[in-house]
Amino acid sequence: MAGTAVSRRRETGTTSSDGAVPAVAVHGLAKRYGDVEAVRGIDLAVLPGETFGFLGPNGAGKSTTINMLCTLIRPTAGTATVAGYDVVTERDRVRQQIGLVFQDSTLDNYLTAERNLRFHAELYGMPRASVPDRLRRMLEIVGLWERRRGLVGTFSGGMKRRLEIARGLLHEPRVLFLDEPTVGLDPQTRTSIWAYINELKRTERTTIFMTTHYMDEAEFCDRIAIIDHGRIVVVDTPEALKASVGDDRVRINTDDDGRAVAALRERFGVEAAVRDGAVDFAVPAGAQFVPRLFAELGVPIRAVTVAQPSLDDVFLAYTGSTIREAEASATDDLRRLAHRGR
Repeated sequence: MAGTAVSRRRETGTTSSDGAVPAVAVHGLAKRYGDVEAVRGIDLAVLPGETFGFLGPNGAGKSTTINMLCTLIRPTAGTATVAGYDVVTERDRVRQQIGLVFQDSTLDNYLTAERNLRFHAELYGMPRASVPDRLRRMLEIVGLWERRRGLVGTFSGGMKRRLEIARGLLHEPRVLFLDEPTVGLDPQTRTSIWAYINELKRTERTTIFMTTHYMDEAEFCDRIAIIDHGRIVVVDTPEALKASVGDDRVRINTDDDGRAVAALRERFGVEAAVRDGAVDFAVPAGAQFVPRLFAELGVPIRAVTVAQPSLDDVFLAYTGSTIREAEASATDDLRRLAHRGR
């Protein structure tokens, strides 16, 4: 009885400005492995029904955070609740309220799609009478009902991912965690996976907390938290984040990129950098700036591209590097740590 009272108090505790209890609430959450700070004291709140994206490079702390929220690893410091339950002191309660799709497949390849889901239903203690209808509904939504008797080992990567999403929602969780849900899939399959996820969100009204390092995937989210080196840098809607950057992005290919960078600084007061074989910089009203650029740069320009701010630009503006550069830096850090441990 005492445990029930505590749980009820927590579910009716901290609320948002519109009175909703956060589906996920995090305060000062941190995780350390020896000298390595994987997550460095983050704070966030995810409202019921949101699709919330954790955007950052590999090694930024995304998977570590999601593993703490799903009770798979214990935080070093801070607190977190999921569906109103504490991830440390009420682990079993949390696990009853969540679905989880890992980066790597955890399906049994020797069972059929239907048997994989039935096994999951048994693990979660679903009433047997409700399983057939719920199983059919999930498989139909992800387009796998006709393949329900097929061995999972014969499925493509995209089909397996769709089946894992159906399995994660089978027991009607309040929060579905997706850890890099489309990693390793081709762009067309990734797009189809998101069509299924959006349909599930519309019909199931489930809160979705996902990690990704794909900028196009982050566009599907209601809000995004950018995480870098274990810290949350900024949280907002994709539209608001792009609007905060403001300036247009201009990329030019020249006969001498080094001279072009220097000329942009000296003649226009614009800071530029060479990225991926082109000179990259930001200016207001980029289309109007281009004619002046051709006339006054003093370095032959072979090609020019002007684009409105993207989430790539947001990441660059808030972290000082592109997500690709951040991933390379994280890889170098891991190599140095591995070398130090020898």
